Amino acid sequence: MAVAPEITTEGIYVGGTWRPARSGETFTDFDPATRQPLAEVARGTAEDVDEAVAAARAAFGPWSRRSPSERGDLLRRWAALIREHAEELAALESQDVGKPLSAGRLNLMIATGNLEYGAGLADKVMGATLPSRSPEHTGFTWREPWGVCAAVLAWNVPAIMFCSGVAPALAVGNTIVVKPSEMAPLVTLAIARLADEAGMPPGVLNVVPGLGPEAGTALTGHPGVDHVSFVGSAATGRAVMKAAAENLVPVRLELGGKSPNVVFADADLDRAIPIIVDSICENAGQNCYAGSRLLVEAPIYDEVLQRVAEHMATLRLGPWDADLDMGPLINQAQYDRVLGYVEGAKSEGARPVTDAGAAEEAGPGWFVKPTLFDDVDASMRIAREEVFGPVLAAQRFSGLREALDLVDAVDYGLLVSVWTNDLSRALQMARDVRSGQVSINEFANSAILGLPFNVAKRSGFQHGGGYSVINELTHEKAVTIQLDPR
Repeated sequence: MAVAPEITTEGIYVGGTWRPARSGETFTDFDPATRQPLAEVARGTAEDVDEAVAAARAAFGPWSRRSPSERGDLLRRWAALIREHAEELAALESQDVGKPLSAGRLNLMIATGNLEYGAGLADKVMGATLPSRSPEHTGFTWREPWGVCAAVLAWNVPAIMFCSGVAPALAVGNTIVVKPSEMAPLVTLAIARLADEAGMPPGVLNVVPGLGPEAGTALTGHPGVDHVSFVGSAATGRAVMKAAAENLVPVRLELGGKSPNVVFADADLDRAIPIIVDSICENAGQNCYAGSRLLVEAPIYDEVLQRVAEHMATLRLGPWDADLDMGPLINQAQYDRVLGYVEGAKSEGARPVTDAGAAEEAGPGWFVKPTLFDDVDASMRIAREEVFGPVLAAQRFSGLREALDLVDAVDYGLLVSVWTNDLSRALQMARDVRSGQVSINEFANSAILGLPFNVAKRSGFQHGGGYSVINELTHEKAVTIQLDPR
C-alpha cells in the first residue's frame, strides 16, 4: 500500500509569493475514492486574476530578454526537482484524481519529459532570411513571444497538462497565469512550489486556483492577456473563444473526443484486445482521447466483443493506494452523468454485454463498472457524444469505405486507432480520416519525441506540446532593410 501524501491548505501563487485568496474564501477538494474532503484550496476570483496578470506583465520584459539558454536551464532545474519528488507527486495526483498509483507515476514521467522537451525549445526559436528582387534590399523575420499567456487546465491528467502548457510558453519568453481545475488542483500547486525552488523569477509563473465561472472566466476574458489556452469541454471552449474574441487574442483549444479503435479482420487480436480495453478504462475513461468507440469488421465482430467483455471482467476496481486496474470517477456530477448515459443507452435499445452500472463493491467512492454495449446505432448518444467514463460502444462494419464513414460520423476528430496487418489499408485510413492523430496497431503513443497532440473538427485546434508548438506561442515579425547604394 502506498503512503498518502501530506496535504495542507493550498494558496495562490502570484508574483513569486504564496498567499490566500483576497476574499479569504476556500473551496473543498474531495477524494473520489471516499467522497470525503481532501483539502481546502484558495478560491481565487477576478481580483486575484487581476493581480496575477499584472505580475505576469511586469515580469514579461526581463524574462523575454533573458538568454534563451538561461530560460532553458531554469526549466531543466525545475524538471530535475520534479524527478526528485516524483513519487510523492504521483501519489498526490493519484489520490486527487482517483487513478491507480501506477497511472500517477506514468503521468509524472510523461509530464517531466514534456517539461524537459519544452526546455529544449528555448534556443530553437528561429526566423527566416528572405530573397529579394533587388540587391539593395534585404529582409528577414524573427519570432517573438506573445506576452502574457493564460492557461485554463482540465483535471484528468493535471501534471501532464500543466507541464505541457507551461514549459513551451515560458521557454520562448512568455509569462503565464495558470488556472488549474477545481476538481483536482493539488499536484499543479505542488509542482508550482518546485518551480519557485528552482529559481523561477517572480511573476513569470502565476497559479490562481478557483472555480471556473469565477477565476476561469475572469482569466480567459482578461484584457491584459495576450494569448489563451484552454483544455476542457466543447461547450466551455465556445465560451472561451467568445471571451477571447472581445480582446482579439489568439486561442488554443483542446476539447473533447470520441476516438475509435478500428479493428479489421486481419488484426492481431492477442495484441489489440488488452490495449483496446485499456484505452477506455485507463483513468476510468476520463480522457479526451479515450477509445470510446469500437468499430469491428463483420467476420470477427462477435469474437472481438466476447474477448473485450472477458478482459473487462478481469479488471479490479479500487482506491488509488490499492494500485489496482481502475479507480473511481472524479465527482458526483460525473458519476451521475456516466450512469445517465448507461441508462440512456439501454432505453435507446443498446444491449449491455457486460454488467453495467455502479460498482458499489469497489468502495464508497464514485465507482462505475467498465461497460461494453452492442446493438449500437450511429444515432445513439453513446455512439456520438463524449461520455467521459468507462463506457464502450461497439459497431460492426464491412470494408474500408464503411469503416471510414463510421469514423467520420461524429463531430469529434482527436485520435483514430487502426488495427490491421495491411499497411496499405492502414495508411489509406490515416490519410482519409478527419482526425488530428492516427495510431496504427497501438493507441495514444507517448514514446515519440515532439509528437504534436493535434486535434481536428469539434475537438478544437492546437499542436499540443509537439515540435511545432513554438509557432503557436510566438508571433512572426517581418523586418526589411534598404541598403545604402554603393
